[in-house]
Amino acid sequence: MSVSCARGIPRPVRHRSFIAVAAVLAVLFAAAVGVVVLDSRADGKIAAGVRVSGVPVGGLTAAQARAKLHKALLAPLGAPIVVHHDKKTWTLDATKARISANIGAMVHEAMERGQRGSMFARAWRELSGHEVNADLPMKVSFSRVAVRQLVTRVEGSLNRQPKDASIDYSAGGVSRTPGQKGRALRAEQLEDQILDAVARAGAARTFVARTRQISPKVTTGQLADRYPSIIVVDRAGFTLRLFRNLQLAKTYPIAVGRQGLETPAGLYDVQGMQVNPSWHVPNSPWAGKLAGQVIPPGPDDPIKARWIGFNGGAGIHGTDADSSIGTAASHGCIRMHIPDVIDLYKQVSVGAPVYVA
Repeated sequence: MSVSCARGIPRPVRHRSFIAVAAVLAVLFAAAVGVVVLDSRADGKIAAGVRVSGVPVGGLTAAQARAKLHKALLAPLGAPIVVHHDKKTWTLDATKARISANIGAMVHEAMERGQRGSMFARAWRELSGHEVNADLPMKVSFSRVAVRQLVTRVEGSLNRQPKDASIDYSAGGVSRTPGQKGRALRAEQLEDQILDAVARAGAARTFVARTRQISPKVTTGQLADRYPSIIVVDRAGFTLRLFRNLQLAKTYPIAVGRQGLETPAGLYDVQGMQVNPSWHVPNSPWAGKLAGQVIPPGPDDPIKARWIGFNGGAGIHGTDADSSIGTAASHGCIRMHIPDVIDLYKQVSVGAPVYVA
């Protein structure tokens, strides 16, 4: 009797293991190839989601990105800065502002941003469609000095100092000259606006110069209180007018200086006041032997009742030579009837303006 062993021979285990290992290696090789292929697809292009100052450059080559950024960012900065105020205009062009943008550096940074991470991370981002989501700042330079100079030009044209209200004098009296308000540019505000916009594409490049008013220190309404009394001497009319708070209060007849000794014309102020003053005789040839003497009050003293001095040696005083009133008879002073000079004396004080026409 014969025995067969054919069905009892087992298949080699090593053959099955080889197939499994080969399959794993094939998968790994395919994955590696896929990673390389995916990473190579991203190589040379900016990663999706990268922006420069809001301008999307993802998926672009360096050359494409440079062209796009030049058009979107640099070209608008070539427009001049313009400042308006009413009908006046001031400009600052890009050349004088020295505006420049380093487009190459911006593209390089955008490319570098997409190359961060491992090859596998980049491949996964390419496969999944995920974006980098990065907005890089714009690299722009400009001259702050040029902006300051522009604002200074606007200031020089617009700024105006206020003018105080004042008094105009004439032989007939006084009149008011109204004050004028000044104007000042809000320079700091304008400069900040320009600095914020000059290097920012898409920002407004036209500005309105805002100003503020400056009130005068003395307004027209304050003049009357500032001038409680004013004396106006009309030599040709032999008249002295007293103004109280810029209103004519009283008119007096007077005598003025004779020819060669005329009462000095001009605007003065009351420098001193005396009751029953002595006469300090000036050292002048017309005084004769009295020159330099002091004549006390009395019959020999021509300075009667009151003295209101102005312009150093000249003054207003009373006289008992009533017939001289209305003529050019004095040695330079202004003569008044004694009751009139007493009345005038009570209504003026040191510092009051004296205008001699």
